[in-house]
Amino acid sequence: MIDVDELAEMFAGGSYDIAEVHRFVIQPGNVLRGYKTMKHGLLFPVRGEARIRVDNATYDLQAGSIFHSPPNKLLHAHVTSQSEYEYYTVLYRFNNLYDTDSPSTFDTHFRLEPGVHSRIHEHLAMLLHHMHSTGGIGKLRVKELFLGIMHQVFVGCKHRESGGSDYPPDKKAIEEAVSYINGHYMDPLTLDELSELHAMSPKRFSYFFHKYTGFRPIDYVIHYRMERASELLKIGEFPIGDIAGSVGYSNPLYFSRIFKKKFGLSPSAYSQKQEHENL
Repeated sequence: MIDVDELAEMFAGGSYDIAEVHRFVIQPGNVLRGYKTMKHGLLFPVRGEARIRVDNATYDLQAGSIFHSPPNKLLHAHVTSQSEYEYYTVLYRFNNLYDTDSPSTFDTHFRLEPGVHSRIHEHLAMLLHHMHSTGGIGKLRVKELFLGIMHQVFVGCKHRESGGSDYPPDKKAIEEAVSYINGHYMDPLTLDELSELHAMSPKRFSYFFHKYTGFRPIDYVIHYRMERASELLKIGEFPIGDIAGSVGYSNPLYFSRIFKKKFGLSPSAYSQKQEHENL
């Protein structure tokens, strides 16, 4: 049994490069025999079903499951669905893997079951698009997308381990959602994104978020952004446009309206009030 937390820590702290990203569409009934893997890799099915055999293990793979294989393995695959089998592969290469006490999990083949999440597929398409970006910023974007995909995968796996969608999420799941918002409040967050990230439907996520926090998810995002903006207005004379951008709003006028709705003052009036109180 794969320890999801341990695996997540390996991906978070490991030194590796994303070597290749590919998308394939295989016709029904297609058989692939004796394909030898050359790198560590992850296979993400999008639609259809296939059966993969490696060593003495057999894996049935469809959307919602993910397969991992180390290098130097012979794979035999057979498309078992009546429809086309579409999938992405992400191949990665460790830096000095065998010069350290690296855990052996990466040297095994295994299946993960995070469930179906449309944002994983969306981010895989983006990863493929950005794969050949040049320069440090382009490489950083590739790594960011990959880690975002794996974060969604591991959150989905943990949710299924804890009982799946038939059981209500515990308080820890909502605490993780709050922590995620607190760390990404400057990003364009949506209810659909937040709910899928935590393996729930939007309605279910909103219900339990409100139950444990007293806020609807997007109301909490706005609340947290305004609190951060008020802190910036207290500590310095920053342009309103800069403050708006730093808390996730590209339109300073829209930001000012939301700020005034919460605090009863425009950002500039709030800043002036703080100056007088500090005299």
